[in-house]
This record gives sequence, C-alpha cells and structure tokens, in this order.
Amino acid sequence: MECENDQVRVLRITYGPHEKSVMHEHPPNLAVFLTDVHGRFTLPDGKTVDANMKAGSTQWDPGGKHRPENLTDKPFELVVVELKRPTGAAK
Repeated sequence: MECENDQVRVLRITYGPHEKSVMHEHPPNLAVFLTDVHGRFTLPDGKTVDANMKAGSTQWDPGGKHRPENLTDKPFELVVVELKRPTGAAK
C-alpha cells in the first residue's frame, strides 16, 4: 500500500508474467497504468473480460469482484486509487 487516509487507499499492484490473482473486490476506483497491460478479468459468474491498456492511460471502475490475470510474458504494474465514503456521507 502506498498511502491511506479517510478518503482514499492507494495501491501499487504488480503482476508477474502469466500470474493470476485470487477473486477479490475493490470499491469504486481509478487505475493508472504504469506499463502496457494485456490481461483478463474473470467475474464471479465466470464471464471474462479482456483488458488492453497503454502505459500512462487511466480507467475509472465502479468497483466489484474480479480475478485478474496477466496474459503476457512481461510483468505489468498499475496504481489503483480506491475511494472511501467520506465520514457522514449518505449511504
């Protein structure tokens, strides 16, 4: 983890060549891709979504569960900024 406070949690994420993660969940977040990415996300219902991102690009994600997988022979790296609900915010 790079940083955390009451409003955000910032994660630096690296996946090695052909590495698969476990099914996990993120709240709403913004991803900043530090390297090119060719990956696949498996969703809880078994559907898959391929992702191809260029280094320096960004992507908004509303959050949810997924299992990421690196489909290449090279590692990839990104920074994820997870948004937290401000104290006293409506639910």
